[in-house]
Amino acid sequence: MSEVKRVAILGSTGSIGTQTLEVIRQHPENFQVEVLTAQNNCDLLIKQALEFQPNAVVITNESKYQVVRDALIPHDIKVFAGPKALAQVVEMETIDVVLTALVGYAGLIPTVHAIKAGKQIALANKETLVVAGEIITQLAKEHAVNIYPVDSEHSAIFQCLVGEWHNPIEKIILTASGGPFRGKDREFLASVTKEQALKHPNWDMGAKITIDSASLMNKGLEVIEAKWLFGLTPEQIDVVVHPQSIIHSLVQFEDGSIKAQLGLPDMRIPIQFAMSYPDRLKSDFERFDFLNYPNLTFEKPDLKTFRNLQLAFDALHKGGNAACLLNASNEVAVEAFLKDEIGFLQMSDLIEDAMNRVDFITHPSLSDYVSSDEEVRAISYELIKKYK
Repeated sequence: MSEVKRVAILGSTGSIGTQTLEVIRQHPENFQVEVLTAQNNCDLLIKQALEFQPNAVVITNESKYQVVRDALIPHDIKVFAGPKALAQVVEMETIDVVLTALVGYAGLIPTVHAIKAGKQIALANKETLVVAGEIITQLAKEHAVNIYPVDSEHSAIFQCLVGEWHNPIEKIILTASGGPFRGKDREFLASVTKEQALKHPNWDMGAKITIDSASLMNKGLEVIEAKWLFGLTPEQIDVVVHPQSIIHSLVQFEDGSIKAQLGLPDMRIPIQFAMSYPDRLKSDFERFDFLNYPNLTFEKPDLKTFRNLQLAFDALHKGGNAACLLNASNEVAVEAFLKDEIGFLQMSDLIEDAMNRVDFITHPSLSDYVSSDEEVRAISYELIKKYK
């Protein structure tokens, strides 16, 4: 890499954000932190800002603005607060790459603003494409913006496609670990606790994505994201359970050949590749040794037990605002499960129920997505009372 890339990290205090900063620590000659943002964790945001000296920071929770401002203004770091500031800061001329690591629907509007400002996107917020994939991909084309996937599965597909852009994809195969409840039946799942669900066997992630992984909703959202990232039909996307999480995903071409991307479960690798592409930067990350994994196994996902994955495939086939409704209701359901308000299996019941109560829109606008999100969230919160 000949030029330093100036990076805005949306969600710098979360799992992906902190690992992004680890990558930047290793490569200060390649990356410069321009913007850091956080929702609530002002203490860590201040610590990060003092270390990396960004041009600006945003604390979305406006009640914590004064604390952050008092700590950083003496160091000549601009401080802003609120969701509107988050959407505006990504338009700064000094930014080259916006890494969106926000959780859930919150990533949509800032990503739209970043694309319209011509910023390259490193996307760790799959919900942006799940909610409004058609609009996001069209905007990216109009503004000549590349979207580089950060999710390990989509990064794997992207890496398999390097040098293959002229060769049509026959299908892609997304791998899933199966989460902590792989092989369990509905009777077992009916009584699992959030503590059990938060113990992922392979990955260290935030609470929301960990619960999504346990319910297979995360894989469902990734299926929808893959459709938009790689221009696929639903029939071109398969899911296979691969408990070891070594093969991160695969691409099958029209001649029958399959490419796979392998490595130890380490999110820093796809983060680094998304920011450094087309270059591969040297790293000191732990290397994969085949001899430590003599058996790599594969299973068919259980769509009847883990209904969230089936609901996601259904939304993908339906199109329109269906995936937006799925995502919003799931966010409410996961929040309720983490608060012990509903059971593990009731998340799927709540999501399906809520989606059926909102009007389907075949060709939604951005405002339609916003209103659909708001409506299904309100309905989902009401339904929680039904399942208590």
